Amino acid sequence: MMRKTFSSLGCSDLDLPDIVALAKKHGIAALELRAVNGTTDLPAFFGERFGSPESWAAWLKEQGVTVCALDTSFRLIDGDEAAREALLAYVPWAEAADVPWMRIFDGGKTGDATEIARAAEVLAWWRGLQEQNGWTVGLMIETHDALVTSDKIAALFAASSDARLLWDAHHTWKKGGEDPVETWKVVRDRTVHIHVKDSVSTPSARHPFTYVLPAEGEFPIAPLLATLEGAGYAGMLSLEWERLWHPYLAPLDEALSVAAERRWW
Repeated sequence: MMRKTFSSLGCSDLDLPDIVALAKKHGIAALELRAVNGTTDLPAFFGERFGSPESWAAWLKEQGVTVCALDTSFRLIDGDEAAREALLAYVPWAEAADVPWMRIFDGGKTGDATEIARAAEVLAWWRGLQEQNGWTVGLMIETHDALVTSDKIAALFAASSDARLLWDAHHTWKKGGEDPVETWKVVRDRTVHIHVKDSVSTPSARHPFTYVLPAEGEFPIAPLLATLEGAGYAGMLSLEWERLWHPYLAPLDEALSVAAERRWW
């Protein structure tokens, strides 16, 4: 069965114990961490708060929660050497706490052959480091920029057997113009984590659409869930409530309550 989580992007002002408490309130046992206590620099936060990866892992065990993903800002196609170093700073924390995935963005603009080749090169670099160091944490690529249509995603799959997805089903639907049920046919074998959210086709300050509470928008969640359940999808289904970037949104606590009450997910 698929498991539910949420991105801490929706409660970025909360300290880590408060995020854990929010998760427990809503029956969620695994955390997707993007921002904590006002920062997205998670390695710096962990270092200041816990001192060592081992202490951080021990604290999580005491809380009775796991972390399903650490969300980085790395862009697969566009990342330079400094960005690679910033990405690698997450690894000790992920390894100590048995975090299975680190989120990276796709990046890029066109998803053309040059960009796809660049993405494959970086994934090969990562695989080399994994094998050299015995790391178990993997990279999952969010469909965010260049990879928001099935043809571009399929091109990456053809170029790299290492590509695994954080499928943002809203992005491929709204930005890519695709039916999520159809997109699933392409991404199903490589998807390990899914972001969902709801919106209406009214422009907002940052987008040609506006995010709304679950079940108040146009996103076709019901057929998507039926498809995932029918396929036996066993990965994470995450409410990505982007309140850090869109402060007009209601608190994440309310969004999670509404999603449950309305049986949106």
